[in-house]
Amino acid sequence: MSTPPCCHGAPGRGEKNRPASPCRRGIALARWALPTAILVLMPKCPMCVAMYVALFTGVGISLTAASSLRTALIIICAATLLGLALKALARRAPSTRP
Repeated sequence: MSTPPCCHGAPGRGEKNRPASPCRRGIALARWALPTAILVLMPKCPMCVAMYVALFTGVGISLTAASSLRTALIIICAATLLGLALKALARRAPSTRP
């Protein structure tokens, strides 16, 4: 029995089986590492956030602004990691296409 034409590899389909280049692997690693590192290194008190902002940028911010900045960074990093995790799970899920 021969294979139907729809099951033969379409042009460009072999690209999925090629190993990723070192550059692409590095970018994929950075996508996970950057938000994780920010969450790990995030100080717990707003005063420390204000001090780090002043130390690295030379701009002083209030404690209220530092607290808001800390909360926003945590939410952005958590959302980024959640999105990356969902994307990775979607890639591993079996295809339901006929």
